[in-house]
Amino acid sequence: MSQKFDVIVIGAGPGGYVAAIRSAQLGLKTAVIEQYKGKEGKVALGGTCLNVGCIPSKALLDTSYKYHEAHDNFAVHGISTGEVKLDVPTMVGRKDQIVKNLTGGVAALIKANGVTLFEGHGKLLAGKKVEVTGMDGTVQVLDTENVIIASGSKPVEIPPAPVDQKVILDSTGALDITSVPGKLGVIGAGVIGLELGSVWARLGSEVTVLEASDTFLAAMDEQVAKEAYKVLSKQGLNILVGARLTATEVKGEQVVVSYTDTSGDKQITFDKLIIAVGRRPVTENLLGEGTGVVVGERGFIEVNEFCATAVPGIYAIGDVVRGPMLAHKASEEGVMVAERIAGHKAQVNYDIIPGVIYTHPEMASVGKTEQQLKAEGVEVNVGVFPFAASGRAMAANDTAGFVKIIANAKTDRVLGVHVIGLSAAELVQQGAIAMEFGSSAEDLGMMVFSHPSLSEAMHEAALAVNGHAIHIANKKKR
Repeated sequence: MSQKFDVIVIGAGPGGYVAAIRSAQLGLKTAVIEQYKGKEGKVALGGTCLNVGCIPSKALLDTSYKYHEAHDNFAVHGISTGEVKLDVPTMVGRKDQIVKNLTGGVAALIKANGVTLFEGHGKLLAGKKVEVTGMDGTVQVLDTENVIIASGSKPVEIPPAPVDQKVILDSTGALDITSVPGKLGVIGAGVIGLELGSVWARLGSEVTVLEASDTFLAAMDEQVAKEAYKVLSKQGLNILVGARLTATEVKGEQVVVSYTDTSGDKQITFDKLIIAVGRRPVTENLLGEGTGVVVGERGFIEVNEFCATAVPGIYAIGDVVRGPMLAHKASEEGVMVAERIAGHKAQVNYDIIPGVIYTHPEMASVGKTEQQLKAEGVEVNVGVFPFAASGRAMAANDTAGFVKIIANAKTDRVLGVHVIGLSAAELVQQGAIAMEFGSSAEDLGMMVFSHPSLSEAMHEAALAVNGHAIHIANKKKR
């Protein structure tokens, strides 16, 4: 007789493990299935984010920035250190230890909440049954009332650049480079490409980023994207937009990259090439015959606003469904689905999901961009405050960027907050909180912000929306 559960979750990434824990907290008998193996050859929970995504990349970004600060910026503070050296294997080892600590922590949480873990591959069958193929090849079928598919995503592969994880790397392989490449190429100027490119540029690589689109960071607010291009170029990232990869040829320990732009065909040789052109949903061998679950043209499982598929009791969340491929979006969907299975009326506010690029300065946004609102015909007022006018940013020797707040011209309601600068991720979250409660720019402007703080830039930008900024000259209204 097969085991029966109230909820079975396929995948233990930020969507899956959160869904499993919340389901168990709500009194539902819950199981989670995971097949990903970590570096030590054992099943590791946490999905892409913890193992080969958000967390390890931030560890490398932090180490590389500390090196850059010590190497290039300490002198302005009157600090001299002698020759600054970096041991790359130690940096990578620290990253691996952080990953191990966090994935181990997730496993402990799963156990503490009474969730049953199955190590192996999960496959949805007809009639709400789930087949688990264990690591040793043994197969068992589980019964359940509800299934939450949280199978995640993986890097997009492109035919002109087959990944060998030696010279041509995907975002996973790029986390384990053991020495600083002399010349590094990055295909794709998105979040992953810019973050990984930044790591190695700080450590001394000559970095060139090839972006097929004619627009740099097209999804970001134009003003932020323009500033980002300027700042990142100054940092040594050679960003080529409208540059389409056509072929690669590995020659020994180097790779010759052929690309085309407006002036014709070109070639450039790199020591390493990182492919960072996006991610795609994982649905291989996930659905058996007759499940009724619909997979769309682009490989995403089709769901409604509550992450329910066309089949009652079958849900899908995270990177395998529509919406931004963000860990925090997946987690909130996991909570929502668990709550709805338990009979509660939970929902996710998809209009207020922050997004961050962890370069330095950071770029973060929530809500709509100015160009989106203009395209929709919405009249807006905009307030911008530069960190160059912030005493706290000056003290930190980190004055690049600004805070930008966009409000509805008629109602003053905040519709978007966009930040490029020190601690942008934390500042934009203030904007997200305000927007969740329907705040106006005037509301933010009337709040008391501590001085000196970076948050004052949010305060001043809110005041500037209506021409009331104190610490910069206000734009005259036409």
